[in-house]
Amino acid sequence: MHAITLLGSARRACRGPTRRETLAAGALTFFGGLLNERAFAAIERSPNRWLHTPRIKSVVLIYLQGGPPTQDMFDMKPEAPDGVGGELRPIASSASGIEVCELLPLTSQWMHKSAVVRSVYHNGGCHKNLPMYTGWDVNLPDEEFRDSDPPSMGSVCAYLDREKRSELPTYAYLPCPLGWGEGRKKAGPHGGFLGPKYDAFATECTAYVDHPPDDIWNPQVVRGEPRLTDMELIDGITLDRLNNRRKLIEQFDLQFAQYVEQRDVGNFPREQQLAFDMLTSPRVREAFDISREDDRTRDRYGRTLFGSSTLLARRLVERGVKFVNVSWDNFSKRFDVSKAAWDTHENNFPMLRQTLLPNFDQTYSAFIEDLDQRGLLDETLVVTMGEMGRTPRINAKGGRDHWTECYSVLFAGGGIRGGTIYGASDEQAAFIKDRPVHIRDICATIYHLLGIDPEMPVYNRSDRPLPVAHGGQAIAEILDA
Repeated sequence: MHAITLLGSARRACRGPTRRETLAAGALTFFGGLLNERAFAAIERSPNRWLHTPRIKSVVLIYLQGGPPTQDMFDMKPEAPDGVGGELRPIASSASGIEVCELLPLTSQWMHKSAVVRSVYHNGGCHKNLPMYTGWDVNLPDEEFRDSDPPSMGSVCAYLDREKRSELPTYAYLPCPLGWGEGRKKAGPHGGFLGPKYDAFATECTAYVDHPPDDIWNPQVVRGEPRLTDMELIDGITLDRLNNRRKLIEQFDLQFAQYVEQRDVGNFPREQQLAFDMLTSPRVREAFDISREDDRTRDRYGRTLFGSSTLLARRLVERGVKFVNVSWDNFSKRFDVSKAAWDTHENNFPMLRQTLLPNFDQTYSAFIEDLDQRGLLDETLVVTMGEMGRTPRINAKGGRDHWTECYSVLFAGGGIRGGTIYGASDEQAAFIKDRPVHIRDICATIYHLLGIDPEMPVYNRSDRPLPVAHGGQAIAEILDA
């Protein structure tokens, strides 16, 4: 038996099939459905009364995996004592009173369109991604995904758009699923208890460096491109054969519908239609094809994996994709590249100078400028953050260790009051001095700008209502009036 598959790894569904699973030849929707009784008992409630007029059309979340040292980026402490402040200097920006690192000269030109929140914290533990994507602040014993996890912000958007007919997804994750480069599925950016059909549509990628480093703390620029995978009609399967298989699956759907009568089967036919559309759609292929961009644009973003992924995010946003994640990730297990990413336990300042900040600066500034020139910046919210910050004190190996007590998050674009600083850290960027912001408040701010009430409930597998932002409140002071 042949199979036609889409993106993503094989995974068991608790609320219906994944896009990949719906395309497997044979009777997956019939027999697979029989194995998911929990899915049929779930109740999906209308959330319409929890929606208001959105301020933006799209969100791009730039996720710096590993934990960026934001005190060396957007909350610098040049007067801090030796062993704390470090060797980098602040420079003025386009916004009065806001300084950024000297290695971010291009980013500095866009701070008049930005807000820096300098007093963010959470209690979810180090390298735990679940709080950042959901606002749910529980220190679980590991980083692994559980199907009882609350849904991510992007997944909630996909849930609200579940009746929308579109070839393009509501929620996309670039350049690969979180943890894919490490051979894992990390908690955070998933549908969780809403079910895997609300997971992100994720690309996979190539990743390589020009010369593999001998030392993980001496990383090079990661090159490569996000790419659609499993999108070809393999093993001689033509469009005619594909349509025949569609008819076969539709027959199983009919029989299955009779079996379950009026019970909810997770919108199987819609999922199948979306998967078939994505497999055969020229529009989807065109949207994900960054080779259509001219060389000047590609050079401006940078010929790196992060640059190519961010450029693809722009292509998706201008085509109406609502929530796009661009992750600067770790590929140490899948490819022969450094595992450090933004986890700067050693050589913090050489890493920042040689790779991390210059490449972030080039790509980020190109993205903001591109959105602005295309008239998209005022309707697109760009949020830059990692899963934590770094210690104020520099360790014996010249690095900064894990720190969740106080760090910064950068907002830019739609709905944001430009040139704004909110909250403050102490003189060593160690602890919050003024106006603490829990990570759930960051999520609530994103929801608010999307037109989603942060108090909107979603129902877990025990039928318990949970507000999507888990009690977070939007940060009104950084929002444009």
